[in-house]
Amino acid sequence: MVVVIGGGVAGLASGLALAMRRIDVCVIERHGRPGQESSTHNSGVIHAGLYHPPDSLKTRLCHEGRARLYSFCRQHGVPHVRCGKLIVAARGEEAELEAVARSAAANGVSLEPVDARALKEREPHVAAATALWSTDTGWIDADAYVRTLAAVLQGHGGVILNGTPVVGLEGQTDGTVDVVTPRERIRATAVINAAGLGADAVSELAGGDTFHIYPCRGEYAELAVSARRLVHGLVYPVPHHSGHGLGVHLTKTIGGAVWIGPTIRYQEDKADYERDRLPLDAFLEPTRKLLPDITLGDLRLGASGIRAKLHPATERFADFLIRRDSRIPALVHVAGIDSPGLTASLAIGEYVAALLEV
Repeated sequence: MVVVIGGGVAGLASGLALAMRRIDVCVIERHGRPGQESSTHNSGVIHAGLYHPPDSLKTRLCHEGRARLYSFCRQHGVPHVRCGKLIVAARGEEAELEAVARSAAANGVSLEPVDARALKEREPHVAAATALWSTDTGWIDADAYVRTLAAVLQGHGGVILNGTPVVGLEGQTDGTVDVVTPRERIRATAVINAAGLGADAVSELAGGDTFHIYPCRGEYAELAVSARRLVHGLVYPVPHHSGHGLGVHLTKTIGGAVWIGPTIRYQEDKADYERDRLPLDAFLEPTRKLLPDITLGDLRLGASGIRAKLHPATERFADFLIRRDSRIPALVHVAGIDSPGLTASLAIGEYVAALLEV
């Protein structure tokens, strides 16, 4: 029996990869249903893999995972669209746009240049001097994806225990680990630590390697229904080295909503989605940089999410942590799965299965 701690997309995909190899799998999720944290509190973008170092797991698994994800969605009827995205630059930002093109090329991703005329045809209300077009980018209904992953996993014999916190991890002399919950004790030949924001606490509970998860909140606004017509697809600004993330961008969902965000703010509390939320007018300037005609009356407050980052605010990059624990070989960490974790999830599952040599 392999026990997966955490029912987000990384945990479910890892469980599915093992179940499809006819391994007994039990996913333990502390919430009432899977995917209630980072997996569904995000923009739902299927990423092309443009920005991270070429030799990183984030880039490798994003590319592999994107292809697997599109295939999975087609096979199982998960709502998604391969819509592409525009990366737009204002006058004076041409150098930043060229840097995006170089980064993409180093990662094996082809971007198409978009001149002012073509830009107006695609997004007539977006202000930009020039742009790049990513054909491989898309959008997925993350809630539907989580539900489908869970159903397919169970269809292959996997078990999901919802509403079940882990209160103990006890190593045994034969190399197995007892996973202790308030209701049961499960003997596991391997434990996959895919606990998201709680992955560092799980490792500490087991007496495993020390690492730190930094919670980082992202907040969204939305366009009012009357203003949704101003955006046709995914529109990103060029990223700037002065901050984290890719900047506040526009995401049009299949249902027609237009999300604005996410912002980025490191915080201490891993469960605080609402305290000290940004006021609506904080979204006006970054939105008007892309959509000059927007007024405050066109905006509505949206959702928020918390990323599980492996680096503090003083650093810019940390790769996914996917490896066996150095102290407890039966413990496999799947930690720090921030963006592009949703896109990479199915590839993460295969990577974990390979680590367990099954």
